[in-house]
Amino acid sequence: MQTNNTLILGIGNTLLSDEGVGIHMLGYLDQQYPGLPGVSYLDGGTLSFTLAPWIETADNLVVVDAAELDDEPGTVKVFTGTAMDRFAGETKRSVHEVSLGDLLSIARLTDALPDNRALVAIQPQTVDWGSALSMPVAAALPEAARRIIQLVRQWVPDEISIPVAAMQAM
Repeated sequence: MQTNNTLILGIGNTLLSDEGVGIHMLGYLDQQYPGLPGVSYLDGGTLSFTLAPWIETADNLVVVDAAELDDEPGTVKVFTGTAMDRFAGETKRSVHEVSLGDLLSIARLTDALPDNRALVAIQPQTVDWGSALSMPVAAALPEAARRIIQLVRQWVPDEISIPVAAMQAM
């Protein structure tokens, strides 16, 4: 049975330019795709163990974060399922105190890791003091949002319809 308790978790530090892209994405999604049934947006900040219960109660999980992808700034890559687990478990790729891999391990230990899970990673250009995204990362928001909506529609196809304004932006 498919259920749509979908958590979109934006992580990052909005004081460090592109490092805050996950948080900026939440605002973008809320503006472009308002009122998606069964979808919750959560500002995960710079991660902490207090996020574990949110992850454990989600049927579907999308995490959005800046990540070192060894690619051009603004590049969007999606890692799903075990590919997400491997990427999150590799060497530290962000400035967060607690790693995403740690949170996934907690959910796995409690047998509550969502089967449907993905990391939408965006290559930063600038990780330095500043509250605005760099131009290439800001320009990547529509593509990242499109990929997120595709995932949710794939996981819960009968629940998600895309607003007309958002379709035009795609």
